[in-house]
Amino acid sequence: MGDLKRLPVGIIGASGYGGVQLVRLLMDHPGVEVVYLGGDSSAGKPFAELYPHLAHRVDLIIEPIDLDEIASRCQAVFISLPNGLAYQMAPTLISKGCKVLDLSADYRFSNLETYKSWYGGERQDQEIAATAVYGLPELYRDRITDAQLVGCPGCYVTTSLLALAPLLKQGLIIPETAIIDGKSGTSGGGRAAKTNLLLSEADNSLAAYGVAHHRHTPEIEQICSDLAGHDVTVQFTPHLIPMVRGLHATVYATMRDPGLVREDLLTIYTAFYRACPFIKVLPGGIYPQTKWACGTNLCYIGVEVDRRTDRVIVMSVTDNLIKGQAGQAIQCLNVMMGWEETMGLPQLSFYP
Repeated sequence: MGDLKRLPVGIIGASGYGGVQLVRLLMDHPGVEVVYLGGDSSAGKPFAELYPHLAHRVDLIIEPIDLDEIASRCQAVFISLPNGLAYQMAPTLISKGCKVLDLSADYRFSNLETYKSWYGGERQDQEIAATAVYGLPELYRDRITDAQLVGCPGCYVTTSLLALAPLLKQGLIIPETAIIDGKSGTSGGGRAAKTNLLLSEADNSLAAYGVAHHRHTPEIEQICSDLAGHDVTVQFTPHLIPMVRGLHATVYATMRDPGLVREDLLTIYTAFYRACPFIKVLPGGIYPQTKWACGTNLCYIGVEVDRRTDRVIVMSVTDNLIKGQAGQAIQCLNVMMGWEETMGLPQLSFYP
């Protein structure tokens, strides 16, 4: 693919962890040219001043967020900002013909009242929000193909839903028995200084947070309900674990048919994800480790059945910054553009 055919793209919010992952991956993507990096707090600084290790490849200056300017230069825009900002920008960019991929929660909810009850804010973008497609290609590839606005799910939700989807879609579990135990590395908390993410606070410690009221819960339930065909309630508990990258979700649920064995479920999972290049269903008795996915856009899934309790146990791991954030957004762009879904996305991990 020659340079003349490259798609000009921009990143709003380029200075955070999600932004720098987008820059890193897009610089090696054969289909795009990064022409704009934006952010208010870092405007005017060379990107290489924030991330000197990328100076040999990235010579762009971080520019102020000017939507007219962005739209005049970019055909696709990634918004990697805190919740509550993208919905103030996306309508303008879309009206000017840009494809928009939002990495925050602003366009993940089909019901804006649900969004407002968990995230707050006054939404005036109902018409645009109604066109948003949920950006999980393994479940909604056909919708993403024709989308102009995609709300990309984050790491906990992605990793949990990929573990649950075959069970719900095939009606294999009693949905209300589903319990998600998630554990994330500290980079999931972003780059801003936070006491609980300090090395002396997080190291040698494991802690749950947002117990019984984490705001990813309604997002997980929305997609679970869509897959099951009726309202689904799940139990979700996230934990902070003392490592930088990686997310591990262990999902427990009671099976409808206690006669199913592990090999049955592995056959079902393999068939369900047969057209999904980033999902790796592991052989029986092999359970995934976060390190296997580190630096990749892959999701490794292991499945076990406890015949004593009639429960299925699904273990799912991703790199929270790649498949759980920047890589997934690029995967969505690939689908939107009709490109090979794997284009520009790594499949070999940093190991050990």
